[in-house]
Amino acid sequence: MTTKPSLDRRIQTLFPLALASLLVLGTARLVLDNLKSNQSSIFRVYGKQEGGEYRKPVFVLPEDRFEKGCDVFEGQWVWDNESYPLYTEESCPYLVKQTTCQRNGRPDSFYQDWRWQPNACRLPRFDPLKLLDILRGKRLMFIGDSVQRGQFESMVCMVQSVIPDGKKSFHRIPPMKIFKAEEYNASIEYYWAPFIVESISDHATNHTVLKRLVNLDSIAKHGKSWEGVDVLVFESYVWWMYKPLINATYGSTDDIREYNVTTAYKLAMETWAKWLESNINTVKQKVFFMSMSPTHLWSWEWRPGSDENCFNESYPIDGPYWGTGSNLQIMKIVDDVLRESKIDVTFLNITQLSEYRKDGHAAIYGERKGKLLTKEQRSDPKKFADCIHWCLPGVPDAWNEILYAYLLQNHQNSM
Repeated sequence: MTTKPSLDRRIQTLFPLALASLLVLGTARLVLDNLKSNQSSIFRVYGKQEGGEYRKPVFVLPEDRFEKGCDVFEGQWVWDNESYPLYTEESCPYLVKQTTCQRNGRPDSFYQDWRWQPNACRLPRFDPLKLLDILRGKRLMFIGDSVQRGQFESMVCMVQSVIPDGKKSFHRIPPMKIFKAEEYNASIEYYWAPFIVESISDHATNHTVLKRLVNLDSIAKHGKSWEGVDVLVFESYVWWMYKPLINATYGSTDDIREYNVTTAYKLAMETWAKWLESNINTVKQKVFFMSMSPTHLWSWEWRPGSDENCFNESYPIDGPYWGTGSNLQIMKIVDDVLRESKIDVTFLNITQLSEYRKDGHAAIYGERKGKLLTKEQRSDPKKFADCIHWCLPGVPDAWNEILYAYLLQNHQNSM
């Protein structure tokens, strides 16, 4: 009479175990099916084997960040031909002729082998995989003139070698250039806007510095291309400095007046700051502003008694130096506008560190009006040397190492 209750108790005991087993097997089957799919969240977090769609994320470690309070813009150039250059002209197919000084005949390459070393800390070693991880699903855009285009090309060259062929692309869509890292859904972009605000020089290829007309309170046309960009890096200087006066409008586009350059620059910067306040989401976007890139047009400034320029210079300036080509009034205007801005803009003050690099310019090994210099032009460096633009690899790589360091500072690792 006790057999049936005993059997019932066994069934009651085994049933939950059998049910649990079925649930475990079902869950395991779902996980395995999910792992076979490229959409697996596990692969998204922990990566996928070689040949798969997702890579293992690169984590930013405490040692990747420079010490808080360190002024990375105060330091010296240190010879380092073991670690530098970070790439070569041959390894990067995205350089324009204006920057490929070796290919264009420059006999020395010393300018490629200097590393910027801050006095109070050390910049993190540039890691293209970490930068790409920071930019995963994001856009980084450089905005400005041809000097800023050089910085854009430098950044592309610094990262592109770690991306397999077929997983990267480069498009020219004037006034933009766009480099894409497909696996990361990331892009590094350039937008031609030499005055930041609108002007008659906004065509990416058909423009001249000789005829300048700037609309000091107009920026909306440019701004449409900047909206929603995750990291914006602005620069504007050289095009302002051709003459002390500039033709511009403020208000009616029919009311063209001659402005002092510093006055016009201040009005343009204020227009830009207002655009930032109306369009930037500080939670999702970061904004940087590059200080002026110095010129080295007059050798008497660093070598008294001489009457040349940057041509045939092979080494940096040793010791304190500030050239007359870097306008302190413009620096103060930028500082004042950024201080008053309601948007947090990181100012990358690369002017002083670049002042030392009289050796880094294209000189006679660049191009003029879209063409390489002729033999006759090269024989007259005092007239034709380009002491504004930089050879690549070169000085702009250091600017990008600093930009990279700041991006590391604020990056939050995610799981």
